Amino acid sequence: MHDSRIDKLANLLLDHSCSLKSGEHILIEAFDLPEPNLVTALVEGAAERGAVPLVSWKNNAILRSLYRTATEASMKAAAEFEGARMKSVQAYVGIRGAYNSSQFADVPHDRMDLFQQHWWKQVHGAVRVPDTKWVVLRYPTDSFAQAANKSTSAFEDFFFDVCTADYKAMGKAQEPLVARMQAADRVRITAPGTALEFSIKDIPVIPCNGERNIPDGEVFTAPVRDSINGIIRFNTQSRYQGTVFSDIEFEFKDGKIIRAESSDTERINAILDSDEGARYCGEWSLGTNNRVREPMLDTLFDEKIGGSFHLTPGQAYEEADNGNNSRIHWDLVLIQRADYGGGDIWFDDELIRKDGHFLPADLKELNAGL
Repeated sequence: MHDSRIDKLANLLLDHSCSLKSGEHILIEAFDLPEPNLVTALVEGAAERGAVPLVSWKNNAILRSLYRTATEASMKAAAEFEGARMKSVQAYVGIRGAYNSSQFADVPHDRMDLFQQHWWKQVHGAVRVPDTKWVVLRYPTDSFAQAANKSTSAFEDFFFDVCTADYKAMGKAQEPLVARMQAADRVRITAPGTALEFSIKDIPVIPCNGERNIPDGEVFTAPVRDSINGIIRFNTQSRYQGTVFSDIEFEFKDGKIIRAESSDTERINAILDSDEGARYCGEWSLGTNNRVREPMLDTLFDEKIGGSFHLTPGQAYEEADNGNNSRIHWDLVLIQRADYGGGDIWFDDELIRKDGHFLPADLKELNAGL
């Protein structure tokens, strides 16, 4: 049966996210999708707009074998192959499904590090992110629904509702927050187990409303690289490189993570030792999508949760660059709503958000539906 929700999502991806124009080449890259309906809708939609669609259909079990057998030579060869392809397109849509969300859990860290350094960073970090009109999203698979503690049918309803939000209205509501972040110097954050301070002075502020991630809903910047001091205890789990981490706690001194603990302290420290920049943070962001309320072990959803923020060890984005370079970029989420223990965010001497709710009058619209 034809699902009109897929057509609506495809049109949003092509027109709002990619602003696809006649004559442009678009790469549609799909991972572990249970059926091709969104891909075919994108192919046909791109062709209708006079663009040239290209498709790559990938399987995570095969990628697992490539990662487990990785050598520097094999990863560089893959990067050369895929980098040439990425350089030939003007737009990119990445659709990420998963039959098994833990497919990469048994890939040794040193092999996954080879992938991150020589393949992912060279293709996606160096070409896709700065040089294409790109957007990435998940797909509502059974395993994804299970991680969200929903039936597949209920999760599909949630997925399409959240992903096809009114992003123009979201962008308008974010404007006062952008202005306040641009004017701020010191940020102070408190929550259970958390007392953190840093500066965002003179770092660009970027509102996100459907152009790069679907679903979307965040406003991000970056801490001044050496300015973070204090302790943070994240209250959501995070899946990274196939492993689920919980009870993550960092202690910062002059921007550097000097202590890291979690449910797998050895592995988290191995990740943070990937390179010099991995123990510094390249992003700080406030979640503004109040339709997303509970974590589901998926960064693209979890980092947008209403009443949350995320702090990111690793690479800074070019648009909000604090000078930190790394082959990792790991968004870790702390929810500050009262049902998650509460917490405050201060900009300089003004309390901006308490228990997940914005307090200044010009930010109250961001509380809608929370």
